[in-house]
Amino acid sequence: MSATTPIDGHLRLLIIAGDPLARAGLFALLSQQSDFIIVGQVDTASDLWSQFDIYAPDVVLYDLGWDPAPALERLRDVQENELPLVLLLPNEAIVADAWATGARGLLPRDADLGKLQAALLAAAQGLVTIDSEFTSSLLPTPTPLSQMAEALTPRELEVLQHLAQGLPNKAIARRLDISEHTIKFHVNAIMSKLGAQSRTEAVVRATQLGLILL
Repeated sequence: MSATTPIDGHLRLLIIAGDPLARAGLFALLSQQSDFIIVGQVDTASDLWSQFDIYAPDVVLYDLGWDPAPALERLRDVQENELPLVLLLPNEAIVADAWATGARGLLPRDADLGKLQAALLAAAQGLVTIDSEFTSSLLPTPTPLSQMAEALTPRELEVLQHLAQGLPNKAIARRLDISEHTIKFHVNAIMSKLGAQSRTEAVVRATQLGLILL
């Protein structure tokens, strides 16, 4: 997905939902909010990459519907790209699968306007929002520091703190005055040591371990 510039300070929001009533409801709920401009509403059957190229959103709200399996399968194809994605889930049973997509937000389908706004704004800034009813399903028992594969080095802790701010590798490299290749090496090491499958999950696990504060 190409980088974009918010329109007059508003974030470009793309709404994806298989149910046309759900799309209409989300549009009605968010269209009057000053933080966003809704650039598109699309069906879940659409090709995700083409929709991202067409609408160039700053953040994506994706309603998984009552049968989330097909949507989750599509999202697995793009998970490595760290999309600014907030997912609406029908129940707790799919929390782990939804988290594995690399989404930055997990909310119930009936989330109110305040939660939607907060999650979308956080996702656009590279931060993570998980509804309280989902956290126990996602990481029921925080891993003690003593059970980490290996302690993080001081440099890895520095990189981790920048990851928590949502910065890409290039920006972290500039701040720490080291190469982007070295940053990539550190990120991979951090994810391995924390047992994380994505940068986002690494930040969440590190927060639970008390390694960083958000």
